[in-house]
Amino acid sequence: MAATPPTFFFKMKKSFADVPIEGGKIDTTEFLEAAECLVSLFDLLGSSAFSVVQMDMNGNIKKIRDRQLTNPIIFSTLQDIVLSEKVEKHKNATIGLLWLTRGLELTAVALRRNIESTEELSESFTKAYNETLIKYHSLVVRPVFKLAMRACPYRKDFYAKLGDNYEAVKEQLLVWLAGLEKIVKIIMDFFESGNYGKGL
Repeated sequence: MAATPPTFFFKMKKSFADVPIEGGKIDTTEFLEAAECLVSLFDLLGSSAFSVVQMDMNGNIKKIRDRQLTNPIIFSTLQDIVLSEKVEKHKNATIGLLWLTRGLELTAVALRRNIESTEELSESFTKAYNETLIKYHSLVVRPVFKLAMRACPYRKDFYAKLGDNYEAVKEQLLVWLAGLEKIVKIIMDFFESGNYGKGL
């Protein structure tokens, strides 16, 4: 049996598909590791325009990690962090998680559209932005993100950067993507169930 060709997803430190979920609760440390790997994916888009997206995601990752590090045992899951902040009426990490998840959703929707179509990345990301993040952004922020969406590389160049074997890339991307979509849904459903993200 031939070895699986190495791809970006094969080599990443943590895949969303491997993040532990117990009783509907998501492991904080491993979620953050997977999120950091996703941020590194934007490096492959090769445009400085995406730096604003990366900075936003990294900032939100830091908010969550800073909270977790105050008590790693109590804050071992994302849900525990949000529930504790609701009691304390201190929502820094909650805001970070909500906005990070919105960014993850944008990425998931864009890549799902792209892998299941022949669209160029710029089209998939623009449509995904209009479907997800745009409604939360101010009129000042929207043009910055729209510019980033349009600055995507050509489809063929992006997939070539993910790996030499397109079929292997597609197979591993779909596994990673399914894990990402599952986690985004769990977090979004959790926020909606208790109105934790209301007004944020």
